Amino acid sequence: MFKGFLIPGVDLADISLWAFTLFFFGLIFYLRREDRREGYPLEADTTGKQEPSGTFWFARPKTFKLPHGKGTYTVPHGPRDTRHLALKRSEPWPGAPYVPTGDPMRDGVGPASYAERKDWPDLTVDGKPRIAPLRVEKHLHVAAQDRDPRGFTVLGADNKAAGEVSDIWVDRSEAIIRYLEVRLANAGGTALLPMTLAVVDMNRARVMVDSILAGQFAGVPRLRNPDQVTRLEEDKICGYYGGGKLYATPLRSEPLI
Repeated sequence: MFKGFLIPGVDLADISLWAFTLFFFGLIFYLRREDRREGYPLEADTTGKQEPSGTFWFARPKTFKLPHGKGTYTVPHGPRDTRHLALKRSEPWPGAPYVPTGDPMRDGVGPASYAERKDWPDLTVDGKPRIAPLRVEKHLHVAAQDRDPRGFTVLGADNKAAGEVSDIWVDRSEAIIRYLEVRLANAGGTALLPMTLAVVDMNRARVMVDSILAGQFAGVPRLRNPDQVTRLEEDKICGYYGGGKLYATPLRSEPLI
């Protein structure tokens, strides 16, 4: 009769424990190799030199086939971000903060930074640009129980009017509002406003924006095509508004006390 012992001193519980331990460590090793496909090898903070990558801790390159004829993408892809950044080190030691040397919101540094995404629109399953204005996506409309924000006045953080909402940009895949298009009062043209950074006051017919001042709407990155927005343009636009949280006024980058 089998009593649970394979060899003296080793039973099924021991084997199960060691099997699980080996599997768990193998899983951690695999995941740690896979998560180094992007963002590695690291760079030295003070010199910018790449740290040795080796081969043991890095997975072999993997190539993904992109949909809609967009070619392939291989990770790790190798090229480094070589953009010139308008920053200077505040101190020489590692970990010291960087200080902007120009207009940080326009230069795309700090909270205004953005990733070098592909300069093409995010696409739906059937290959259409995922985000589009209602003037293009005509079969979508604002729900009858809600007020249409088109025509609402847009106010900056200084409570001054920057312009008015001229259109609504919707996500075709999820049927939600992604951006409001603002027709600028003084600078001319239009600018996209991320819906997540806007507070819509239906009773007063206005849209309040805390991120930037009214005059700073003129600096919002513009679109190459007025009827579609690319991934890179989205990152630049969201970065600009995000940068305003720290750089819109000098007081925002100063300590509270």
